Amino acid sequence: MTGVLRVGNCSGFYGDRLSAMREQLEGAGDGQGLDVLTGDYLAELTMLILGKDTMKDPSLGYARTFVRQLEDCLGLALERGVRIVSNAGGLNPAGLADRVREVAKGLGLDPAVAHVEGDDLRPLGLFDGALTANAYLGGFGIAAALTAGADVVVTGRVTDASVVVGPAVAHHGWTPTSYDELAGAVVAGHVIECGAQATGGNFSGFRRLVAAGMDPAKPLGFPVAEIAADGSSVITKHDGTGGAVTVDTVTAQLVYEIQSTRYLNPDVTTRLDTIRLEQEGPDRVAVSGVRGDPPPERLKVSVNELGGFRNQVEFVLTGLDVEEKADWVREQLTPSLTASEVGWSRVTAPPPDADSEEAASVLLRCTVKDPQPDPVGRAFTGPAVELALASYPGFTMTAPPQQPTPYGVYRPEYVDRAQVHHTVVHADGRREEIADPTDFSVVDPDEGRRPSPYPAPADSLNRRAPLGTFVHARSGDKGGDANIGLWVANDGDPRRAARVTWLAKLMSPRRIRELVPEARDLDIDIYVLPNLGGINVVVHGLLGQGVAASTRFDPQAKGLGEWLRSRIVHIQEDLL
Repeated sequence: MTGVLRVGNCSGFYGDRLSAMREQLEGAGDGQGLDVLTGDYLAELTMLILGKDTMKDPSLGYARTFVRQLEDCLGLALERGVRIVSNAGGLNPAGLADRVREVAKGLGLDPAVAHVEGDDLRPLGLFDGALTANAYLGGFGIAAALTAGADVVVTGRVTDASVVVGPAVAHHGWTPTSYDELAGAVVAGHVIECGAQATGGNFSGFRRLVAAGMDPAKPLGFPVAEIAADGSSVITKHDGTGGAVTVDTVTAQLVYEIQSTRYLNPDVTTRLDTIRLEQEGPDRVAVSGVRGDPPPERLKVSVNELGGFRNQVEFVLTGLDVEEKADWVREQLTPSLTASEVGWSRVTAPPPDADSEEAASVLLRCTVKDPQPDPVGRAFTGPAVELALASYPGFTMTAPPQQPTPYGVYRPEYVDRAQVHHTVVHADGRREEIADPTDFSVVDPDEGRRPSPYPAPADSLNRRAPLGTFVHARSGDKGGDANIGLWVANDGDPRRAARVTWLAKLMSPRRIRELVPEARDLDIDIYVLPNLGGINVVVHGLLGQGVAASTRFDPQAKGLGEWLRSRIVHIQEDLL
């Protein structure tokens, strides 16, 4: 088939807006409809949550909100001929497929339901102590299920983009060596996988969207990708829905949670530095020029294990002498703590003569972790509470002491493809194993890396101003690493090219360590993305052992980019 494939997304994480599936199916009256509706429910943290679910009930392990959405919308999807593809199967795609059939039967419907499995490597015993161990699968299993007539396809741990790649393969008839086309579909999938993040959500330039007419009170619409036979696409949304689709909102998602200029997927290695974006019209961004290379030889595996137990208390420090108050309570509480890991946050004096008590207060957080619950339970919270009348003036806490909670530790692993059996279980029960690729590529880790040192900038007058004066950011987590995408706003300013050059020269690993002091002892990589007008920064180890174990104030590094934008740097006068 050569016609454009319209793929929508209705979920970017486990807990996203329940009404999004119906909103996408109804299409807000744009008259175009969808061919496929996808949902991404899995993240590294989600796999840990689902693993804990299976410890309580082995029949669970899938995203139950997906079932609730289908109870409401399955009939509408079948009526409109929209096929549904989702990774909501998590650790139990077969169980979810059975549950979908049960729901359909209760609604008087009879859809063809298939599922993709083979990602769960726990039975192989490759990773000691693993609560979950899932290989990232590609899109060809999904494509096989759709080609065989499935109305609903649920999977385990495929890559986020694969729920879009699979339908595109099935629709356009691409082969495993259609690298440029596959790479284009990976980019389209990466843009829409996180739902409303492509339509203005978490976007550092939100004020410009509001100034351009976006209603800030209107829920953001979810994105749609129109994928052509050559792999190019247009990112859009249904008419009448909230938010906006611009080159900058799409760029924000493209630089989200990536690492180098080569984006490794099981089906193709996508060259992020070849992407070209163009505003084709209102809420329509064209994506073209994407090039792909053969995929990596080994598959990445997401491994989660139980790490122990954690707890925390937050002390409120008000008014004068907050540093001295923090020192005192630290000295009082520390001798009583027996946990194997104890962490204290930093405090900064509030503004003088604050006009509210809240503005005059700061928080001091004490976080503890231990393999056993007792040292982070009453043995921790008891001594903290007992200081209430015997410590700094104005002693209070933000909340009563809590019970210890278990936390997980994430780590990436890699396995040979021969150890993974990517399998489709069709609606009629027939099992089909998907063949592995035969050609592979090896990625040079230095490809696209920022030159070091850059040539010294020409002499010019400089002014101190926030980095975010004309630089956007989007940040997030990749296991224990933090990713920060920085790019120059596409605001029509004729100085944009000069600003892009300035940004690339400014952001060295040394400068990142100055702007993010907690990264001063960490390895930092910077990759240049000239077509997108920016760079990608990877701060290795900033999040420790992953989101679930991190004791950072912002454990997923979601606000890290916004903090970086607020930092003061020297900007050439002629760029301002």
